[in-house]
Amino acid sequence: MVSALWASSQANISLLFGDVPFERRAAAAAAAGFEAIECWWPFAVASPSSTEVDAFVASVADAGVTLRGLNFFAGDMPGGERGVASNPRRRGEFDDSVAIAVDVGARLGVTAFNALYGNRLPGLTTGQQDEAALDALAAATEQADAIGATVLVEPVSGVDAYPLKLAGDAFAVITGVRERTHVGRIALLADLYHLTVNGDDVRRVVTEHVDRIGHVQIADAPGRHEPGSGDVALVALVDLLERHGYTGGLGLEYVPAGDTVAGLAWLRDLAPSLGGGVDSREAVR
Repeated sequence: MVSALWASSQANISLLFGDVPFERRAAAAAAAGFEAIECWWPFAVASPSSTEVDAFVASVADAGVTLRGLNFFAGDMPGGERGVASNPRRRGEFDDSVAIAVDVGARLGVTAFNALYGNRLPGLTTGQQDEAALDALAAATEQADAIGATVLVEPVSGVDAYPLKLAGDAFAVITGVRERTHVGRIALLADLYHLTVNGDDVRRVVTEHVDRIGHVQIADAPGRHEPGSGDVALVALVDLLERHGYTGGLGLEYVPAGDTVAGLAWLRDLAPSLGGGVDSREAVR
């Protein structure tokens, strides 16, 4: 029996529907049958104008979908940056984005915020960066708790300077943050693609630490494309998650090999009730 998690999966609009202007991707996801979405930081800077924030909120609300997951500001992602939490020189940017994200979250129903840790930097010791990250993440965790949201810590692949590669690396950060907080929830973002590529034992992470997983994202490997395009037993892993009691979100964070909507045929086969058939509608253009 296929896991029911597939039927409630969330479209990550930072990667899916890339042939549609970003401001229309929430509507494209709705047209494809999704009720919930997630995305990376949707602005070019940590402190966008209120006009930009309101426009983003409107694009999601008008589409009739719920924004379940949102990243905090992560720096210049195309340029290789993966977060600013561990950079004490950029604490102001991180805090500004947290405040904006929590406001957006209160308006759109966000339940989880992804806080990318930050790459290792020259001129700062590892201890200085880790101390800065723990302080920043602790503050963010307490702020997110105001709307009942969880902060997520994610191991990432593809960037050598990013220090969190395995689930154990993230768990060490999570433990450190919990020692500094009075309220709030912080948990692992288990991106099955990143964990697989980095060589983690994903089945062990699920079976031994499912209670520490706050959110799951998927993509096949190699290639980071649709499930079924690579070698990862994603259906079996998602089923394993459900059998061990995971009830969180399932984010589709992959790079479509072609047209997003046509490529969703794999999801129609797993969850035919989703949107009445996700491959039968055209994305909003």
